[in-house]
Amino acid sequence: MTRFLAASESKDIDGMMATLAPDVELVSPLSGRMVFRGTDDVQLLLGAVYRGLTDLRWDREMGDGRTRVAVSRGRIGGVTIDDAMVFELDDDGRIARIRPHLRPWLALTVLALRLGPTIARQPGAVWRALQRPQRSS
Repeated sequence: MTRFLAASESKDIDGMMATLAPDVELVSPLSGRMVFRGTDDVQLLLGAVYRGLTDLRWDREMGDGRTRVAVSRGRIGGVTIDDAMVFELDDDGRIARIRPHLRPWLALTVLALRLGPTIARQPGAVWRALQRPQRSS
């Protein structure tokens, strides 16, 4: 997880991706129903988010075992944005699930307005994020 945080501060999308499990999931903080799954769709989203952030600094990591939390502060569109991101790790220590918790409302709105056009250009990713995964028997 520490590698992911360092890579995100430097906007190193490839470095971030190297820390993720192949079946990674990212739960959208904008829509609790949308879950981006797999490295291709998660890379699309992470790229759009982290390229738009400035002055990102992670100042705290907490937890042990499979669930960790990291707290950050950055800026988007001139507005300060805070995050308490929950990471769930797989057996190999790779990130299997990411759940961002962003605030304040104004910053979340700016993020949504900036992400909308980028993500809308990839309707397949949006469609997949809206689908509920099939349960295997």
